[in-house]
Amino acid sequence: MKRFIGFIKKEFYHIFRDKRSLFILFGMPIAQVMLFGFAITNEINNVNIAIYDKSKDVTTNEIIDKITASKYFSNQQFITNEAEIESVFKKGKVKAVLVFEKDFSKKLTKYNKATVQIITDATDPNTANTITNYVNAILQKYQQQINKAIKTPYKIIPESHMVYNPELKSVFMFVPGVMTIILMLVSAMMTSISITKEKEMGTMEILLVSPIKPFQVIIGKVFPYIFLSIINAIVIVLLSIFIFKMPVEGSLFLLGAESVLFIINALSLGILISTISSTQQTAMMISLMGLMLPVILLSGFIFPITSMPVILQIISDVIPAKWFLIILKGIMLKGVGLSFIWKETLILFAMTLFFIVLSIKKYKIRLE
Repeated sequence: MKRFIGFIKKEFYHIFRDKRSLFILFGMPIAQVMLFGFAITNEINNVNIAIYDKSKDVTTNEIIDKITASKYFSNQQFITNEAEIESVFKKGKVKAVLVFEKDFSKKLTKYNKATVQIITDATDPNTANTITNYVNAILQKYQQQINKAIKTPYKIIPESHMVYNPELKSVFMFVPGVMTIILMLVSAMMTSISITKEKEMGTMEILLVSPIKPFQVIIGKVFPYIFLSIINAIVIVLLSIFIFKMPVEGSLFLLGAESVLFIINALSLGILISTISSTQQTAMMISLMGLMLPVILLSGFIFPITSMPVILQIISDVIPAKWFLIILKGIMLKGVGLSFIWKETLILFAMTLFFIVLSIKKYKIRLE
């Protein structure tokens, strides 16, 4: 019995000495609970909206104040003509535009009804529906307040209009998201095991004594996978167009160029993982656990980033998938050009360059 107790103690000591085991036992569950608890929500907070007020009277000002004073919406800008509506949507910062008809207050008092048009960006159907419902609730509450003091009740009529996805097809949201996840995870996993495989097979010594420089090894490892991932991306796009009837409103050439940039970004990240991992198992674990949850939860694929806590919004900014998803939706659904997505493209390029440089620095020219 003493031997058995001693054996159990030994196992406890062994677990507590292994930092990786402790991280898996305690760190991962805490991280997952925090991510799922804060990221998974159907609520909206601080959603950017634009206002097109044709009337500019006391009543419309009161309604605008009611809407922007809530925690759900933030007035991004006032627009002055209908031509600006499409422009603000294509820039991607505004999720809804509220249009107040001309002579709003006059029509409300004379005809006892007036109209508010709610135009939403339906590239994310769930968020578009939620925004419409929240605005309707605020309008309904305001209507009840003003009707208390009058005999003939006023009626504020909300008219909802969805742009880019008027039929609210969920596949228009899932195809760009799934494409992003597949390219990120598959590309990163393929390369994450490349250098660690050399270490385990004992062929790393050959590379170390060869005249090939570290940056040449890194590029040589990434280069073949670029073509394989491009084929993967082409297959996904073709399936989405012909099977799921996904539109591509923008340039196919720009879509291809942005996809290649994201593929190189993912492959570079995989190489970085492989340079800091000693075994294929470790590299695979980092690729799956370290990338899968953040890509799915913090990229804006399923849940709106603006509804998350500020710390998670900041973390989402360093996730390449977030920027590529914005680019994909912009090109495929909104038909935007490079002039609207240059910022996201520049961020992806900078991240790719950072991963490549860090991979070269982390590449060890001596075996331990």
